[in-house]
Amino acid sequence: MCRLFGMTTGGPRVRATFWLLDAPDSLRDQSRRMPDGTGLGWFSLGEEPVRDRAPIAAFRDTDFGAEARHVLSHTFVSHVRYASTGAPDVHNSHPFVMDDRLFAHNGVVRGLDTLGSWLTDVDRAPVRGQTDSELVCAYVTAEARRRGDTTEGLVAAVRRIAAELPLFALNLVLAESRRLWALRYPATHELWVLTPRLPGPDADRHLTAGHEPGRVKVRGHREATPACVVASERMDDDPGWRLLDPGELLVVDGLAVESRFPFDEPAHPLTPAELSAAESSSQT
Repeated sequence: MCRLFGMTTGGPRVRATFWLLDAPDSLRDQSRRMPDGTGLGWFSLGEEPVRDRAPIAAFRDTDFGAEARHVLSHTFVSHVRYASTGAPDVHNSHPFVMDDRLFAHNGVVRGLDTLGSWLTDVDRAPVRGQTDSELVCAYVTAEARRRGDTTEGLVAAVRRIAAELPLFALNLVLAESRRLWALRYPATHELWVLTPRLPGPDADRHLTAGHEPGRVKVRGHREATPACVVASERMDDDPGWRLLDPGELLVVDGLAVESRFPFDEPAHPLTPAELSAAESSSQT
């Protein structure tokens, strides 16, 4: 099953090295079970989304390791892929970038011809791969553009997909500069959140301040930089991890965290028995 990761500090630029490489259950370690692609996205000093992707496992990707150790940003999205639709290919690897947003998805959505018919030529222009995930990203982007609001667009897109298309899971992470959205939908797969708190005596287990302002290093004994972290599984033994409820949409603006529940149950839920062999293996 693909794994999602998102993090934002709401402002200070930090490294995500701990979570990506050094945590007891880091994304690099998770990639040993998800070998079909890896990607890391962040925001540049000009607040533009940047991403690097490869159709190989993160633990084999030297660029992933180097960027995880050196990139500074206030907001990150990362993904390790187990392919269900679309071959292992750079264009099928997450995160996707559309309209200055980063997007990653875990799950299965069917009816791609129908979903594609909801898109205009302009909406489809950024699509380069063959995955359900990229079409979902394009549709969320289109609805956000039409409504002029990311949250409203995301809710409208997921509601229509859930009402009209067969789906097994639609877990996702979406990011803008200093803002993050995370959705667990429905109850099929887990999605966890670790929200900021005041640093305690175990702060060296987390991202901790380095010698330069705005920088963070992995191990040390300085004050922790607060961050909201979202992941498909708990990445360390911090007791603050919370499992999102089924249908919960987490909206993180700066470091203000809000939970919303705007969705009904899917109208056409897929059962494990209805998945293809490729879909089933990728969702286990």
